[in-house]
Amino acid sequence: MSRYGSETKVYVGDLGNNASKQELEDAFGYYGPLRNVWVARNPPGFAFVEFEDPRDAEDAIRGLDGRTICGRRARVEMSNGKAGSGRYRGPPPRSRGRPFHPDDRCYECGDRGHYARDCHRYKRNRRRYVFVFIQ
Repeated sequence: MSRYGSETKVYVGDLGNNASKQELEDAFGYYGPLRNVWVARNPPGFAFVEFEDPRDAEDAIRGLDGRTICGRRARVEMSNGKAGSGRYRGPPPRSRGRPFHPDDRCYECGDRGHYARDCHRYKRNRRRYVFVFIQ
């Protein structure tokens, strides 16, 4: 652990399954010397990058949040959960699951750009079911 604690550790999310340590080192190393890079494998999709200096970590958050890293638009923030900027974090209010990615396809029609719940082709045909549990 560094003498600065979690002030030097950055969380990198939404990386997908193919994130590599080398790509992360290349992207984050631009902002300053790295102490450690750890990439999650099970479950995949996130990583932690630890800098030697907290100022470099802050610069990396400002420079890389929302940029394409390892082929995906990544979320970059301090590892303690504080957002690097003042804007909203997390999925859009209408999407209750994972964040939208442009390569995702609709389960109903197969087109890109929307989820099945927003599908304009099949919206009329979808039925709502109400489940009642009786004890």
